Amino acid sequence: MPLQPQALGAALNETLTLHSALCRREVGAFQKAAQSGDDVVVACTQEKRLFAEVGEQTQGVTSVVKFVNIRETGGWSKDAAGATPKIAALLAAAHLPDAEPVATVTYKSAGRLLIVGALDQAEQIAALVADTLDVTIFAQGVSPQAQGGFPSQERKYPVISGERLTLKGWLGAFEASWDKTNAIDLDLCTRCNACVAVCPEGAIDLSYQVDAAKCTSHRDCVAVCKVAGAIDFNRAPQKLTEAFDLVLDLGATPLVALHAPPQGYFALNASAGLASPGLLATVVKLRDMVGEFEKPKFFAYKQKFCAHSRNETVGCNACIDICSAGAVSSQKERQQIVVNPNLCVGCGACTTVCPTGALTYAYPRASEQGVRIKTLLSAYTKAGGAQPVLLFHSQDSGQQAIEALGRAARLQKTVRGVPANVIPQALWHTASVGLDLWLSAIAFGASQVAVLVTREEAPAYLEGLAEQMRVAQTLLNGLGYPGTHFHLVQAGEGADAIAGLDASLQLLARGKPAVPATAARFAVAQEKRSTLDMALDHLMSQAPAALPEAIELPIKGSPFGSLTVNADTCTLCLSCVSACPASALQDNPDRPQLKFIEKNCVQCGLCAVTCPEDAITLQPRLLLTPQRKEARVLNESQPYQCIRCSKPFGTLKAIESMLGKLAGHAMFQGAAADRLKMCGDCRVIDIYSADNELKITDIR
Repeated sequence: MPLQPQALGAALNETLTLHSALCRREVGAFQKAAQSGDDVVVACTQEKRLFAEVGEQTQGVTSVVKFVNIRETGGWSKDAAGATPKIAALLAAAHLPDAEPVATVTYKSAGRLLIVGALDQAEQIAALVADTLDVTIFAQGVSPQAQGGFPSQERKYPVISGERLTLKGWLGAFEASWDKTNAIDLDLCTRCNACVAVCPEGAIDLSYQVDAAKCTSHRDCVAVCKVAGAIDFNRAPQKLTEAFDLVLDLGATPLVALHAPPQGYFALNASAGLASPGLLATVVKLRDMVGEFEKPKFFAYKQKFCAHSRNETVGCNACIDICSAGAVSSQKERQQIVVNPNLCVGCGACTTVCPTGALTYAYPRASEQGVRIKTLLSAYTKAGGAQPVLLFHSQDSGQQAIEALGRAARLQKTVRGVPANVIPQALWHTASVGLDLWLSAIAFGASQVAVLVTREEAPAYLEGLAEQMRVAQTLLNGLGYPGTHFHLVQAGEGADAIAGLDASLQLLARGKPAVPATAARFAVAQEKRSTLDMALDHLMSQAPAALPEAIELPIKGSPFGSLTVNADTCTLCLSCVSACPASALQDNPDRPQLKFIEKNCVQCGLCAVTCPEDAITLQPRLLLTPQRKEARVLNESQPYQCIRCSKPFGTLKAIESMLGKLAGHAMFQGAAADRLKMCGDCRVIDIYSADNELKITDIR
């Protein structure tokens, strides 16, 4: 790796000493640095464990030690000679402080494990964990031809059975519910197998459950079970519920069909018994899941910004639709959504698609991610780099794919590795960063932003990311920046995975879309809309051509837009004003007007859904003129004046519409019809002053 310590030091504003064997004969230099009290960055991740042990054994260590991989991401590449700017960027970002701590979510597990599946297979797996966990088996027959071996005659574990098993909850708080319909009481059964042997239809298997489809009511089993009394076909079904901490699901159809199942739930295809793929890793995880566990609370929610519902009418459902963990649900009667922190896996997809910023990613915060992005790009540029490409990837499968590509470039002539201008950046989850930070990255000097996705991402996440990228790309092209700036890169699987990823990254590296001439200096805010406004303002100020009046945006996923109101059908009832969560729609207290501030509109659709006349249509776009921030009148009408006192009390169109609808009603004829044309005060006066009006005091 052709490291250039002087160039790196100049970009980082420090003096660097090149070490080639820091983890071996030069380990003393590491110890001395760790005792200095200054932060220490080790540009290698291979020997993290060794350095940790050396630090523990060294007296007087007060420094914070961090690690960054510059080998697979930069040095092991056919473009290594030009990787100095990228290495400077990675080192600069490694110096940044860790994310600020946030509230945590706690799980408590006592080790109560429910294994669901064929009895013989469940017993085999139970034997691997029974010394650590308290096992209960929900028997679902036996495996075909008893591939796992016959069930044990010895009753080692509690066994339950039944139909319509359902599961809800999370680690430490699962609730299993089922209908106990089996004619054989497994608590009374002695496993003598007499019922199995005597049944002429073979309706009873070695899990001691009766197959109702085969049973023809000979009841020979009842006769041979008189002593134990375990079989009773007249027993009424029971609805049972039991609590568990962990669940291992071996069933053919998983009880939880979510892409991101809750913590503590494991679904496994155990068709091959103990040789089933993934079984060993699952058993190891289960054995370790006893005790108290914590994770960050990844999201923050501000109801006042939420566009989900108003007056029990639903508008925006973006977060609910995209969540693959079933953690987001609707409480439309309370005009909000609810995120269950125990089910949330921290993917951040809900925050990415939220148009208002009511949901924000909390760990790390958007502001902290903005500092990291700006640091990466500024250090890269200072070191002489050009056309930087930010490559976001997950810290698990995505990181593995990047490192595998680097190793392949070291060993194979046909693989080039991570290009010199492609800067990998690990995220907790690739769906946690979206439109606001992507556009900010372009404003800060990135030429392109790519997101590397693997099999980890749910299909809904890929669709959501693609929608956001379409909006971002439409915005940039509309502002006059030609080329493609945003990419969704798929990491394949199998023998061609590395070659495919290599080809995709090389294609990225050669792209040169237009970017702002001057990098932005604004600080990314925690509020999504504020960040979007600052990024767009900078991109507009640096636009390479004259700006159009507006940019038409894709219908799906657009956080910006206008409204069109059908003046012929709108009665100015103003129900849309009370429904708008962003104060984009406003009334005029002095005259019948519907006013609109386009900058505030998030295209949630609540106004259109609420409108009783279906007079409102959404128009996704970004208006680039100053009128975007000004209130403009969408519709107005003449006021309707009271026929008695001439005070305006409604709109002409609304009163005329009401009169037309009630014209044929028997209760609104003559004087009663005239009262509809009066204000509230005059209506009461007219009722009490009319001589022919029947009053309640006249009734005897």
